[in-house]
Amino acid sequence: MASSSSTILLAAVAMAALFAVGSCAALTFKAGPGCSDKKLVLIPSIAISEVEVKEKGADDFTELKESPAGTWTLDSKTPLKTPLSVRFAAKSGGYRVVDDAIPAGFKSGASYKTSLQL
Repeated sequence: MASSSSTILLAAVAMAALFAVGSCAALTFKAGPGCSDKKLVLIPSIAISEVEVKEKGADDFTELKESPAGTWTLDSKTPLKTPLSVRFAAKSGGYRVVDDAIPAGFKSGASYKTSLQL
């Protein structure tokens, strides 16, 4: 039979596990004001860093610039080839890639939900 201290410890571990699972949220990118076929402004729903995008058919990722407001911007001289894949450093550690996160025809104000849970 378990002692009362073992029961309390087990309950605490179970609560911690429930909290950890419940704290995950799906990453969403909102296309911020000023987006166009040559400009991308991303507003992530979760704190991330080192954001880069890869255009359709490209071999490499291109770095976005972070503003003090937490938006990420890419100004291109030519129209962006969509859909765009997004690579970033998660605040919790490690890098993540979301393929085709920003679809063709993206528009300012639209939100694009990913299947990635952070």
